[in-house]
Amino acid sequence: MNGFASHGLDEGAFEDKSGITGGLRTFDAFPKTKPTYTRRTSTGGYTTLVLSLFCLFLSLSEFRRWFAGLETQQFSVEKGVSQTLQINLDAVVAMKCQDLHINIQDASGDRILAGDLLKKDPTNWSVWVNPKKVHHSNNMGDKRRREDMEQEDTHVAHVLGEVRKARRNYKKTPRMGRGTQGDACRVYGSLEGNKVQGDFHITARGHGYMEFGEHLSHEVFNFSHIINELSFGPLYPSLLNPLDHTLATTDTHFNKFQYYLSIVPTIYTRTFTDRIPLNRTTHSPLSSASTILTNQYAVTSQSHEVPEQSIPGIFFKFDIEPILLTISESRGGFLALCVRVVNVISGVLVGGGWCYQLWGWGRENVQSGRTRARSGGEGMLHGRREEDDEGESVA
Repeated sequence: MNGFASHGLDEGAFEDKSGITGGLRTFDAFPKTKPTYTRRTSTGGYTTLVLSLFCLFLSLSEFRRWFAGLETQQFSVEKGVSQTLQINLDAVVAMKCQDLHINIQDASGDRILAGDLLKKDPTNWSVWVNPKKVHHSNNMGDKRRREDMEQEDTHVAHVLGEVRKARRNYKKTPRMGRGTQGDACRVYGSLEGNKVQGDFHITARGHGYMEFGEHLSHEVFNFSHIINELSFGPLYPSLLNPLDHTLATTDTHFNKFQYYLSIVPTIYTRTFTDRIPLNRTTHSPLSSASTILTNQYAVTSQSHEVPEQSIPGIFFKFDIEPILLTISESRGGFLALCVRVVNVISGVLVGGGWCYQLWGWGRENVQSGRTRARSGGEGMLHGRREEDDEGESVA
């Protein structure tokens, strides 16, 4: 019938086959459609291309997020006992080296003659005043740019990368021309102090500490300064601290610069917190290839002119917080990444397929409604309206 047998087709081909294979077909959750019953359209091709690009974008986003890792910050009570604190200073003061006196005094009463432990190099003030490299504390535009730069040094990957490629020493002082006398002094170096609250002073010779030299003329006072480096703990010049590369100037001889620092011991690590190596003696964390132990600090500053009866200079007052900040970076397993990627791709394809089917169903309904409206409600068999049939019967 209808040429079915003439094409060599057999009705038995549509029957279920017996045996194990035929029985398993009843459990098939993925029914197939013969290619002869499917139709490919350009709209479906565009939809497939859009969904494929969207899946690629989401998959790359998942991979980038996995590669960057997840950072967590944890505060805890500092473990172990550390009795000393390394102070790293690199500053330029607009006064001659022989006119400066540097001293550290902590809460325990110990006094360190930092001027004898730090290096002093004569230099020219103009060499260090570079608007592109220094940040002026009164410039709000520089302040916003500075905050963005400091934000980068809060990420574990950036900190570990900078520490690995950076050198652990101070830059050399630029040479002055022959016969040139420097109008400024560069003070730099590292020294050990007690890990307690303390004060770091840079004052003029004979002022504040009368036993360390004769009285200095007030006309040479100029405590304008540039701080190239001020950090606590191991020296990492590539890391940006709040006071690094800052400029503070004054037009008066008696001016007092005060900085109040709150120091927080900090660990940057890619290792689980309970696996960080500890010093056997002090039980303090140790630095390694994946762990950096340093100190962060927050600072507030003020500058004002003082009367001649007061002591002008640069004063750093630091306090050590009894807490430990651990910033750790962790990365999930590769298998978990594959599961997330598969979920993303399958969700996009299934959701996109549903949306495409709903859109096609709605378009067919709209088109069929327009067709019925143009035909005026003609019948399916003779295409005539009921009003015409009733008119004929009356006639």
